[in-house]
Amino acid sequence: MPAPAQTPQTVAEIRKAFLDFFAEHGHAVVASHSLLPPADPTLLFVNAGMVQFKDYFTGARAAPYKTATSTQKCLRVSGKHNDLENVGRTRRHHTLFEMLGNFSFGDYFKEGAIRFAWQFLTEWLRLDPSRLVVTWFGGNDSLPADTEARDLWKAISSLPESRILPLGEKDNFWAMGDSGPCGPCTEIYYDLDPSQGPACTLYADDGRYMEIWNCVFMQYDRQNGHLTPLPAPCVDTGMGLERIASVVQGQTSNYATDLFLDLIAVTERLANTKYCGQFDPENVVSGQPDIERDVAFRVIADHARATAFLIAEGIYPDSEGRGYVLRRVMRRAMRYGRNLGIKGPFLCEVAVKAADLLGGIFPELQTQRAVIERVTRQEEERFGQTLESGLRLIAAEIARIAAEGGAKVLPGATVFLLHDTHGFPTDLTALICGEQGFALDMPGFDQAMAEQKARGKASWKKGGGDLAELAKELGDEGLTTEFVGYEHDHTAATVLAVIHAGARVASLGVGQEGLLVLSRTCLYGEGGGQVGDKGEIALVEGGRAVVLDTLKAGKGLHFHRARIENGAVAAGDQVLVQVEAARRASIRAHHSATHLIHKALRDTLGAHVKQRGSLVEAGRLRFDFSHYAALTADEIRAVERHANQRVVANQAAEVENTSMDEAVKRGAMAFFGDKYGDVVRVMKLGDSIELCGGTHVARTGDIGLIQIVSESAVSAGVRRIEAVCHLAAVEHVQGAAQTLDNLARRLGSPVEQAGERLERVYEQLKAAQQEVERWKQKALSGGGGADAQERTIAGLKSVFRTVEGADAVVLRNLADQTRDKLGSGVVALLSLQEGGKALLLVAATKDVCQKVPAGPLVAELAPLLGGRGGGRPDMAQAGGNAPSDVAALAEAFFAGVAARAS
Repeated sequence: MPAPAQTPQTVAEIRKAFLDFFAEHGHAVVASHSLLPPADPTLLFVNAGMVQFKDYFTGARAAPYKTATSTQKCLRVSGKHNDLENVGRTRRHHTLFEMLGNFSFGDYFKEGAIRFAWQFLTEWLRLDPSRLVVTWFGGNDSLPADTEARDLWKAISSLPESRILPLGEKDNFWAMGDSGPCGPCTEIYYDLDPSQGPACTLYADDGRYMEIWNCVFMQYDRQNGHLTPLPAPCVDTGMGLERIASVVQGQTSNYATDLFLDLIAVTERLANTKYCGQFDPENVVSGQPDIERDVAFRVIADHARATAFLIAEGIYPDSEGRGYVLRRVMRRAMRYGRNLGIKGPFLCEVAVKAADLLGGIFPELQTQRAVIERVTRQEEERFGQTLESGLRLIAAEIARIAAEGGAKVLPGATVFLLHDTHGFPTDLTALICGEQGFALDMPGFDQAMAEQKARGKASWKKGGGDLAELAKELGDEGLTTEFVGYEHDHTAATVLAVIHAGARVASLGVGQEGLLVLSRTCLYGEGGGQVGDKGEIALVEGGRAVVLDTLKAGKGLHFHRARIENGAVAAGDQVLVQVEAARRASIRAHHSATHLIHKALRDTLGAHVKQRGSLVEAGRLRFDFSHYAALTADEIRAVERHANQRVVANQAAEVENTSMDEAVKRGAMAFFGDKYGDVVRVMKLGDSIELCGGTHVARTGDIGLIQIVSESAVSAGVRRIEAVCHLAAVEHVQGAAQTLDNLARRLGSPVEQAGERLERVYEQLKAAQQEVERWKQKALSGGGGADAQERTIAGLKSVFRTVEGADAVVLRNLADQTRDKLGSGVVALLSLQEGGKALLLVAATKDVCQKVPAGPLVAELAPLLGGRGGGRPDMAQAGGNAPSDVAALAEAFFAGVAARAS
């Protein structure tokens, strides 16, 4: 394919040109991987284009193609790759960005990579070669210089030798880690200011040159400091789309490219303020309003894009893990929105615009568009409730410190209070304080956080000992427990250790309770949301122990919390372990049901649904999942139907132990924060595939009926389903049927007509209540049971009335009626209620409520009831005890009106 007739200009055109160029040269065009790293739940986010190809580079897996190209969405907001604080202040930094890349897995090497890079930049993008500078690895005492790359640049490009420069290991040698694949790299830089003259000043590091492309040549395997040439060298290149777009479009900032200007335009409209594109020369807090305003525009545009991508991945704002990263990004943007004078939700509109602009290349943005809008809006509304109070707290603390002349450091206790109570991530607090020249007392914050964890941490002590410490001690001795409970419900074993009151002992006798560690067990230890098994242990000489619980700790050790019923047990004894079969069957069924419910939720509500926690025990299950709204009755029925269809299909459960990578490749779901070994257990139940170490049914039909009994909120963005199955579902259905039978009998109707009959009774009751209220209202408004005084004060009609037993609703209705009759004036209504309590309501007509406002007047009268009150200028109320002198209260009312009316 020849170079395009027109130079690509927009971000979309540049992206397409890059992929087209390499596709034309035989590269497989590979879609962006998820932001969630493949086969590695311990890593937060993909932060480079090569991550999804890592196993191909290391040789762990054979690549299905020899060469590939992609545009990979990347996020750098955590760990050593954290650009958050620089976003908006510099011209180049972003949280989320696209990495264009081309890759060779043992196919072409240095010559091909250099030739492709030069051709694409100078022929397809038509960059001026005189503004390009390249670097190569100059070598050191332990690593050889990459003169091959230097000579290839000389041969392939038109660059003079003065712009083909050597750099050291820090800049031009790449390694995957202390050991493994590594090699030299060559970088391509663009001259941002050729007006400084033809002399190359790259070594001066003066900001004149911007790196636009890095080509890594993986040619060595480093082991124990020795380099061995790889049999099939590879190429990994990366070029930031935002950077190259700024170059092509002739801009000095990524934020001046078409993609970001489109996002900034949304904020301009919402803030009714123009963006001018100003930067502080030092990339710091300038204190200049115009520059700080433009920082806000850039932060919002960047963070809205990151927000859209993260939510599309099924990540919701949370207090930990990936969700907390999202919350930090979102709340940082929200605060900058307040700086622009935007009061209500706004980030949701910018995030939806990002989804619209990028949905063509990243289709998940379009399919999750409504979710992106809703989740973002909910988080904005939630944080809006605490943002102002948090800002006031910071302002008050800064003012206090300034008045006392103390060091400009916000105390750690205050930083923690903002984090814990007001929802301020520490980096947001640091940002706000930094604008005032204040730092944070982070050691003090860490101490406050540690103290809270210490207070809230329930020490896990069962049988009188800390399992983590016990497990380490036993593990150091080489003790392990073989678990055979997947295949067997009983097994012979040797007692390895006996623990009582937190210490190892020789034996336990009748009536004593402690922990037994066995060489083998069929009892499942609590883990993965599943409770531990109960059972029995047959001891020597006819003894018997009841297992009350089974726990896991350390590397596979099982601790059996047991009570000796008769006989005794000692270390070294040979015993027989038996699981409580009926209880295990119920637990198994409920655990398998959680898998089917999880799959049903994802298929019914969307792929954003992710497990957030679970509890599986005999007789019930609890399943927490990410979702932004309460489930409707129809959705609950759809989830139940979906899950029960899999039960009725009665498919055999399939279990396989395989590598983590292979499991994820087959579609198994893994969860961030969970610990997985080199070999994982894959549980397949129909079309549900998950990594799981729990116990499960042999066939889906063994689950029996699945019935959802409740659906509720756990926290923001997290819902909870509670359900029953197996025999527990039978009991639940029988209980519901009995309740319905009792109800039908009380209603005097057949069961099948009970619903219709109940509806009629309800309507009759509601009509009767309304009739009672009408008669009550009529009696009060007609003067029955009411004592009224009316005066004209300074030409203003004023009425004070006492009524018996009127609640707040009746009192408000009566006040409206009285005001209407007055036409213009003020009315006070005192309702004397049972138990010696009273309600006082003051109402003013619209024409006088500013002159004689009800709120201050009722607040003035409330102490006479021994209570407090307040409200609007046109209506306010107070509550308290019935006054001992109603006449005095009336006189106080009239006096209050007189004081304000005169």
